[in-house]
Amino acid sequence: MKTMFRISARAAAAAFVLAALVTGPALAQKKAPWHDIGRDATKAEVAAWDIDVRPDFKGLPKGSGSVSKGEEVWEAKCASCHGVFGESNEVFTPIVGGTTKEDIARGRVKNLEEGSSYPQKTTMMKVPTVSTLWDYINRAMPWNAPKTLTTEEVYATVAYILNLAEVVPDDFVLSDQNIAEVQKRMPNRNGMVFYEPLWRVDGKGDVKNVACMKNCPVDPQIRSSLPGFARDAHGNIAEQNRVIGPVRGADTTQPPPTGPVGSQPRPAPVVVAAAASGGSDVRALLASNSCTACHGFTNKIVGPGFNEIAAKTKDRADAEAYLVGRIKNGGSGVYGPVPMPAQPQVSDADAQAMARWIIGGAR
Repeated sequence: MKTMFRISARAAAAAFVLAALVTGPALAQKKAPWHDIGRDATKAEVAAWDIDVRPDFKGLPKGSGSVSKGEEVWEAKCASCHGVFGESNEVFTPIVGGTTKEDIARGRVKNLEEGSSYPQKTTMMKVPTVSTLWDYINRAMPWNAPKTLTTEEVYATVAYILNLAEVVPDDFVLSDQNIAEVQKRMPNRNGMVFYEPLWRVDGKGDVKNVACMKNCPVDPQIRSSLPGFARDAHGNIAEQNRVIGPVRGADTTQPPPTGPVGSQPRPAPVVVAAAASGGSDVRALLASNSCTACHGFTNKIVGPGFNEIAAKTKDRADAEAYLVGRIKNGGSGVYGPVPMPAQPQVSDADAQAMARWIIGGAR
């Protein structure tokens, strides 16, 4: 009996192995439902996205740029928002200011210490790594045309900012060869704090709270709220959401809700009339060209609201040509001292569509 059992067991094992060999390829050939969706990214496509520059300067392209070149780039593409000397131009917070030669020597900014009365935290006060400046400018600036600066222009712009902060001299040329030495002079280079628990999977969090599991208060405590006058500071949120899906923005042209949000009627999707530019949505054009960052639809943000522009230009015989010129070339002085930067990336057809929409009442 023992011999028979051994033979049977061996036969069963052999049959199992044979079945695996036969069915294995068949199972391997069965494709997942998503197998044919998309394709592998090419090396060139990956390289186009893989542009980040780390604090150890991995990813930094070879190149250089002078302070004098940076001044040219700055005045042409940056000063309209950031001021001639990085002091701001009523659009963004200052980039330069608040640092001293003593800060450069010790790597800590005194104006960041508790009790300081310095009125405004600037970029150069806070940023600890020069790679952060390089990376952000390279991927996000200028605001109205990101990723359009050449490698030399990025190096030069960073050099100009560092020169304004007295980190490098007037005749300095920043390059991939000397940027590590420049890092040693960043005013807040020692300002980073390494908090180990946040780096450990089993570490404790940096905040603590106790969740209420029973007999909880019916009404939550509101510890902060948005002032009523600021509800539509960026236009009606309901008009800026996609018209599909479960989420809708609040109708900020109306008073804030008095009851739970879920009990309030959901604002209806806003249908925007198509423009003359190939049937495209004018509001989408305005958003994609960053126009809505400075102009509200019915309110001033940095520049005037579109409704104000419509009212001011409605009686001009050359209103369309005038507005197209303003959109493409920029300008200042009509609505205040803050200049509007030129928008050369906007096509003539899109600029005409925007102009006609504004002339038609900006609705």
